[in-house]
Amino acid sequence: MHRPTTRDPATGQELTGQELLNAVPAQRRPSARIVTARVTAPVLPAPVAPAVVPGVAPAVTPTAAPAPPVGLPGWRRVLQVLPTPTGTPFTFCYVLVLIATSLFVQHGDPDTVSTLLRGSSTDVAHLMDRPLLVLGASALWVAGDPLGPYAIAFFFTLTALERRIGAWRTAGVFLAGHVGATLATEIPVGVSVVAGHLPATSLHRLDYGISFGLMASIGALAGLFGPLLRATLLGFVSLMLLQDLLAFADPLTNWGHPLALLAGIACWPAVRRWARWRNGFPLRDR
Repeated sequence: MHRPTTRDPATGQELTGQELLNAVPAQRRPSARIVTARVTAPVLPAPVAPAVVPGVAPAVTPTAAPAPPVGLPGWRRVLQVLPTPTGTPFTFCYVLVLIATSLFVQHGDPDTVSTLLRGSSTDVAHLMDRPLLVLGASALWVAGDPLGPYAIAFFFTLTALERRIGAWRTAGVFLAGHVGATLATEIPVGVSVVAGHLPATSLHRLDYGISFGLMASIGALAGLFGPLLRATLLGFVSLMLLQDLLAFADPLTNWGHPLALLAGIACWPAVRRWARWRNGFPLRDR
């Protein structure tokens, strides 16, 4: 087999095939260009800490409150109409007392029950003898059915009022109606007996219950509602009281209810101011 050879022109020596290949200039190979897609993200500036100025408190950036769990608002709405020991302590404790006295009236010894009720009556004789005792004791009993409309209205009205103005102020409104309406109806009886217009037996009567304080609380609560709801509530209650006056079954009590309602309405300026203060609004906003 013939082996290709040639000579080096410079030296005249014979070159082998491998030396000939080494002498050939290397061919330039096309370089493969790999094109890659590159996403350029915007460069965000690093957070800069606020400058601390001596004597000036740094600003606090408000953070979003966590979302409440699903279903919790519904439970909160239910709890708003029910008295609780922490949210409405006055109404809660008062309801427990009324439940206890009502059970005692139903299941206690009849003679003992009758004695206690008569001793708690806010008639003229007892008011002249021990006014503070009977004014307080008379509000510990429910006159009539313990599950009647007055008891149910008491439950929801005082709860709503206390959640808006607080426990002590609710107790003050209730006592203002209870004491004010009692004195406004019993003092004229005493004067009439002294003047000879009524017999002496009018000084002794059975008068107790929560209705006067309840009417004052309804009147005060109406002042915290909008015009439509306020007019509806007051219109319904006024119609009910008007029917009682026309029936004339118990004149003193029947006149005491509208007087207690007016006492609650007279508390509107104070009640609205208390409600604004309790909800974090300044007292000067009117």
